[in-house]
Amino acid sequence: MRVALLTLLVATPALAFDPFEIQVYDGTADAAGRAGLEMHINRHHDETHVTFEPSYGITSFWEIGGYFQTAQGHYQGVKLRTKLVMPTDDFRFGVNFEISLEPGATWGGEIRPIFAWETDRFLVAANPNLSYPGTFEPGAMAKVKVGPVAVGLEYYGTFPGNENYLFEAVDLVAFKQLELNFGIGEGETFVAKMILGYAF
Repeated sequence: MRVALLTLLVATPALAFDPFEIQVYDGTADAAGRAGLEMHINRHHDETHVTFEPSYGITSFWEIGGYFQTAQGHYQGVKLRTKLVMPTDDFRFGVNFEISLEPGATWGGEIRPIFAWETDRFLVAANPNLSYPGTFEPGAMAKVKVGPVAVGLEYYGTFPGNENYLFEAVDLVAFKQLELNFGIGEGETFVAKMILGYAF
């Protein structure tokens, strides 16, 4: 815990992957008619990035959402997204589409395929992200469930750029409505991230 808190306070250089949302999608979605809210807190490059992500389940397989991004308390853009998922027993498949508008009227987008496998003991997921303009940003995770938590590794990369980060991460899995993810990443630098979410 002390190492985690210290890492949040230590400044590190910038990342090539999305500094506002460091997350592997596991193929789950808000239930139809249910809302959710996540807060992403990421620390690196002399900055703390805080992103608010509201979401809403349209159907059992379709979720919409958005992002409001800040760095050091200053506005850093918005995103709109739509996610489609198809659970089949232990496997989940889906795709997430995003369009973003950053300060300076800079537009961007992302197509994020979702592949996941989950049992009572294991959770494995991969997102081979395609982002505009012109980057491939793969993400993957493999975790083992131990009591109320799942512990394991998360990987994030960026090509071109050849940046690779490996996070030791833990997720709270004991409460279905509450999401808590914390990770420490190593690559070119050290990065700390936390996701806190609640499904209403």
